[in-house]
Amino acid sequence: MKLTIKDIARMAEVSITTVSMILNNKDENISPSTREKVLRIVKESNYIPNTMARSLVTRQTKTIGLIIPDIANPFFPELARGAEDKASEAGYGIIFCNTDDDIEKEEKYINMLAEKMVDGIVFAHSAKRTGDLASYDRGNIPIVLIDRDMESENVKGKVLVNNLEGAYQGVKHLLDRGYRRIVFITGALTSTTAMGRLAGYQKALQEYNIAYDERYIKAGQYKSEWGIEAAKQLLREGIAFDAVFCGNDLIAISVIKTLKDSGFSIPEDIGVVGFDDIQMASMVEPELTTVKQPNYEMGYKAVELLIEVLEKHGTQEEQRKIILDTELMVRKSS
Repeated sequence: MKLTIKDIARMAEVSITTVSMILNNKDENISPSTREKVLRIVKESNYIPNTMARSLVTRQTKTIGLIIPDIANPFFPELARGAEDKASEAGYGIIFCNTDDDIEKEEKYINMLAEKMVDGIVFAHSAKRTGDLASYDRGNIPIVLIDRDMESENVKGKVLVNNLEGAYQGVKHLLDRGYRRIVFITGALTSTTAMGRLAGYQKALQEYNIAYDERYIKAGQYKSEWGIEAAKQLLREGIAFDAVFCGNDLIAISVIKTLKDSGFSIPEDIGVVGFDDIQMASMVEPELTTVKQPNYEMGYKAVELLIEVLEKHGTQEEQRKIILDTELMVRKSS
């Protein structure tokens, strides 16, 4: 038979309130001997607190949701690890949701998390989303956006990177190395992430007085398959290029393989720079020059920020935005 808090109080010969205070670490005014006695009984009886009942009283489940668009992309598991580490430190559990970059799945998971009564959500939305998050303003669940920016009433904070500056540094590196006809292969140009990287690409070209040419922009998905297809498109179209700046490392690694299979030497014929610095980036041949994102730190800080919001019960006056810096990792592909 499963014991209740009432049973623990009876066995310890104390009030239910005393047991509750000890279990919730609010026992400053309770004697050490009473605390020790209650905790010993809890341990010996294998008592498991009824978290659902507790949540109805405290209006907290100590659970948060993490929604990411593509668990197959090595960037996001490291981000999720940072989020989980911080949640665990703070005594929170995490429900992971992978949307496959599908807007309908986002809707489904938001509803599910609301039904589960999560305290808050860390959300990396689909790159395909072009509108705001108005449809997610339900249940008054605080949201912290991560990686991808957007506006919404329930967005209480954001943890982003400086995509413009990161892309600028990556393209400038190629220009400094003497490359001039630089293609940009990216995911869908609907997210602020992609648009920021495009702006960085344009900024670097402008600084070197190189005209922007839309033929050199290939937008699709942040997937390996798109890197292969985009590279093949460039070769079929006969566009003259001597370097490729890629929206992420999965694209870049696929571009390198496709170009090498077509007889090109990297970086002698064509230089390649990626974005993310996933573990695989330093393991391919040649090793990939890329713009490093602090993905673990992003996940950690997003949960940290969400917990700050929860502890203030959403009463903070201003939405907090944290912008993290990137770092150019120069290797052998450029």
